[in-house]
Amino acid sequence: MLHSRPMRPRRLALGICSVVLGCALPAMGHDVITTKITWNREILRIIYSRCASCHRPGGSAFSLMKYDEGRPWAKAIQEEVLERRMPPWGAVKGFGDYRDDQALTPEQLELIAEWVDGGAPEGDEKDLPPEPKFDTAPASTHFPDAIAVSGDFKLKNELILDGLLPQKVAEKTSLQITAELPDGSVVPLLWLFPFKPAYAHPFLLRNTVQLPSGTIIRGVPADASVLLLPPSNDVTKSAASSTAELKK
Repeated sequence: MLHSRPMRPRRLALGICSVVLGCALPAMGHDVITTKITWNREILRIIYSRCASCHRPGGSAFSLMKYDEGRPWAKAIQEEVLERRMPPWGAVKGFGDYRDDQALTPEQLELIAEWVDGGAPEGDEKDLPPEPKFDTAPASTHFPDAIAVSGDFKLKNELILDGLLPQKVAEKTSLQITAELPDGSVVPLLWLFPFKPAYAHPFLLRNTVQLPSGTIIRGVPADASVLLLPPSNDVTKSAASSTAELKK
């Protein structure tokens, strides 16, 4: 008659661990969902409006157009947007007001953070927004009426300012550009912190600013160049297409 040998303590412990881990592994592959925010209903709309001009097939960065493409990057997306590194807009909020502002709002940042922290769920297919259409025309870089500013610059004539375009700025330089009016008041125009080549696009003011003759533009280093853009069709047409060409 065969007698079973008692299992040694080490083998018994390993056997128990194997059973426990074997049962636990499938569950470890899925995050616990604790949020009602979903990719299909909220997050993809943010991606389409702020990220997809670059993050799409044929764009300048990897695609985020589908959940399967975006989900592996969830934590990285959260970190990049909370650190204000993405989208690569460049201007500090509250210092000037721009109609082509691509930076995320506090509400959008909160949605992304809650979605990631809550398990990054996909959501229902019925909530998917329509895919955006992209302008493939190259951005205009020709602004014939623009005024180039290097160092402190005094306007000889009145100027209706529609926007600013960094033309020659050293990388990682921080610029805080203001307009000092003849009456002594100061108008904040643009604060780049810090500058990157991706920020070399027009910053178009939400409302034009009337600068009388004698206004002094301050904050541009002598070895840098920033264009003051008056209202023109070229500037308006360039707004959408230039932001679509933003690169990391």
